[in-house]
Amino acid sequence: MNINDCSIRLERQEDHRAVENLIRESFWNVYRPGCSEHYVIHMLRDDPAFVKELDFAMEMNGRLIGQNMFMRTVIDADDGRSIEVLTMGPICITPDLKRKGYGKLLLDHSLEKAAELGYGAVLFEGNIAFYGKSGFEYASRFGIRYHDLPEDADSSFFLCKELIHGYLNGITGVYQTPHGYYVDDADVEVFDRDFPPKQKLKLPGQLF
Repeated sequence: MNINDCSIRLERQEDHRAVENLIRESFWNVYRPGCSEHYVIHMLRDDPAFVKELDFAMEMNGRLIGQNMFMRTVIDADDGRSIEVLTMGPICITPDLKRKGYGKLLLDHSLEKAAELGYGAVLFEGNIAFYGKSGFEYASRFGIRYHDLPEDADSSFFLCKELIHGYLNGITGVYQTPHGYYVDDADVEVFDRDFPPKQKLKLPGQLF
């Protein structure tokens, strides 16, 4: 397979269940037994903060292989201002094509389109080893703190990329995760019953 054979477009309504299944396959047993990300995107599509112009699907030979999406949120600045920024994800590539360059291609395309729409910065939780290759840095370098995180806690998971150079100059404050990302485990369980059965496993390295 050639990475140049893939295409990236906006998600369509008829893609919704296929995208949710792709996310489920990609995140299953990664961060917790089972996953909730497929339900999260199902709910976020109807959230006022959801950016429909930045809701991407990646295809190869008619097969859905990846997706990414963005939400609007804010930094509560220490000087009292509310600074609009984006957060991102879930973002994923189908498991059999991970670590082959497709994820970076999708990510870079998504960030380019977000910049074209005039958004100033993206903040989210991720691994600097991967996202640093696309220009993300530790958010602490910008003076931005993660909500509800103690001052002495490890914040290396919290990343930031300016889309407009200098957008965060002179700004310090607290980033707020959109409320739509918080879902009830019981609701996830009910939603998941509509998908093919999969075994939940407690594995080393899971966060929850």
